[in-house]
Amino acid sequence: MAGIIILFGFIIAGFFTGLNVVVPYVYSKYIAVAILACLDSVFGAFSANIENKFRINIFLSGFFGNALIAMFLVFIGDKLNVDIYLAAVIVFSGRLLNNFSTIRRDYIQKINEKVNKKKEEIKL
Repeated sequence: MAGIIILFGFIIAGFFTGLNVVVPYVYSKYIAVAILACLDSVFGAFSANIENKFRINIFLSGFFGNALIAMFLVFIGDKLNVDIYLAAVIVFSGRLLNNFSTIRRDYIQKINEKVNKKKEEIKL
């Protein structure tokens, strides 16, 4: 969990420092797909943490492994002149949305449990 907090700290610090990093157009697909793959891993880590199944070695291997595989798909697609990166975008976007829905459902369930508990306390 601490690693995720540090990661978000770096991201927030990057936004507030105002560094203007210009990425050449040639690499934009690589970076976009890698960021999407990393976000999938981060949301997966949040989801696993909620279910008390989080393990840092699985998170780190997924974080870097997914990004490398996604960039490799973009590379192969560029060499074949086929937009294979779209497959990575679709898969990682779907997984990201599934993880977000799991997180959302769990937090809504926790809030509902607290509300119901307070209602029961008031009735007593």
